[in-house]
Amino acid sequence: MALLAMIFVLVQSLIQYPQPAGDGLDEATHCRMKERQELLDHEMARLLQELEEQDEGWGAVLSGALQQWPFWVIAGVLLLLALWFTCRRRSGEASNNDVHEGEDSVDGREECMEVKVQESSDASEQRSREKEDHDGGKGESGSDGMEDREKTRYAGNEQGILLVDRIEWPVEDLERGCSVIAELMKSLTRVFVDSVSNTPYPVPQEAIGVGSAFEGWSPRDWDGVYRVLVPLNPPPGHTFHLEPNSAGQLAARTFNVCVELVCTCEKEQVEEKPLCFLHHSREELRRKQKRSLLEMLCTSSYLDVEKTSRWFCQLVRSSWLQVPQWHSWHVVFQPCSRSCRLELSKGRESLTVEMLFGVRRGDSDIFVSSQPTKATITASTAWAETYAVAEAKFFRHIARQLPCESLHLKCLQLFTCILRDTGFSSSTWKTVVMHVLTTVPLSRWHRRAFARRLWDIMAYLDRCLQLTHLRHFVLGNERLPAEISLPPAMRGVVPPNLFEHLARDPAAHREARQAYGRLRFRLGVLLSSH
Repeated sequence: MALLAMIFVLVQSLIQYPQPAGDGLDEATHCRMKERQELLDHEMARLLQELEEQDEGWGAVLSGALQQWPFWVIAGVLLLLALWFTCRRRSGEASNNDVHEGEDSVDGREECMEVKVQESSDASEQRSREKEDHDGGKGESGSDGMEDREKTRYAGNEQGILLVDRIEWPVEDLERGCSVIAELMKSLTRVFVDSVSNTPYPVPQEAIGVGSAFEGWSPRDWDGVYRVLVPLNPPPGHTFHLEPNSAGQLAARTFNVCVELVCTCEKEQVEEKPLCFLHHSREELRRKQKRSLLEMLCTSSYLDVEKTSRWFCQLVRSSWLQVPQWHSWHVVFQPCSRSCRLELSKGRESLTVEMLFGVRRGDSDIFVSSQPTKATITASTAWAETYAVAEAKFFRHIARQLPCESLHLKCLQLFTCILRDTGFSSSTWKTVVMHVLTTVPLSRWHRRAFARRLWDIMAYLDRCLQLTHLRHFVLGNERLPAEISLPPAMRGVVPPNLFEHLARDPAAHREARQAYGRLRFRLGVLLSSH
């Protein structure tokens, strides 16, 4: 209270103290001013004495603080500067977090969507492009649809670039092997066509490379065999008609190739008149040694896979003698009931090629093939439906579109080779990666985004495991490139669930979830170590 009184008196003295206005003041005024000064001094002395008597300790503290006023001024200035820098930094972080929160919010929404619809809106894609253009790439965005929450911890750009450069890549060996096999098949196909002309045997067409080697990658469990599919066309006077078997799931269907005779009377040539199998008697056909395909390679009226395989192997043997440019290679034919397999070697170089044969479904990229599925095929007339040609065509399409044409293949290489023994098959990884390729814009598959794309793949697999549902990539997929041709009925079907076994078996599902957890940890360690 005394302190307040002292301050009041000081303020009052400053306000009421008469200021000198000039030299013209009289003596009476000077006297009054002097008396007033003495009165104020007396009152000040009295108040100070009371203050010291009432609160001697507080007065000492206040007096010491007032004596050190420069220190407090400096401390106040430093405090204000610290507050200013803090506010500025928080405002900068808030502006950055606006972009990241936008990305995470889109991620959260899309992770809750069904795997069938994992795609972002155009608005979220635009926001993500603005963020990634600011970072110097055309990369990441919330529209990726599967951004993992923990990718920010491990998936820095530098770590991803270092890792992608260190992945061992057998691309040169694969390209060399594929090139040799492709040239070999071109040479043999020319001989095939000449050999079967004017015969009742199927007509081999240009071979199509299928499998991981021709797609540009090699899983750890790859057997080193280069596989090609040789389409077979019906000979003159015959037609092929596919009849689906009632047994088997949609993703592992088998067909019977029904061989039917057609009239060739109108196609008789002047030089040589072929006999029509429909309008000539069997005796006449037998006398002229004309036998139909039904009598040679069929069981009942269906094309037999094993009989066709034996005929095709004989055709390859005889054709090999007519390609002298390949005689520098040593060839060994290996027995196989549903294909033709041979080993080629020259010096230290050796290759194994397996020639499968199949019948095309209409004008599409879907075939029925002699290669059996995982399910055991007992009937020799059963031909398994294969999507290998469509998948190989998809990988070629992707390679032409990506800014870094091998990034998706290095993702496959990492999951199937470096992070091996994960509990997930190579075919599962391939299906997941193909789905992510149709979900994440292709412009974002560049080296700087390698780690993010790995987490995208992991997030997609995680979601599939949660739902116990992994869609077949080809069947019913509306996102396939237009250049991949499917039968009309195949585009409208419901995609089969490749994780159906997990939905039926809780123990297997639990084991798969545990395997995913271990894989996630290993991937995080791998990325953080680079």
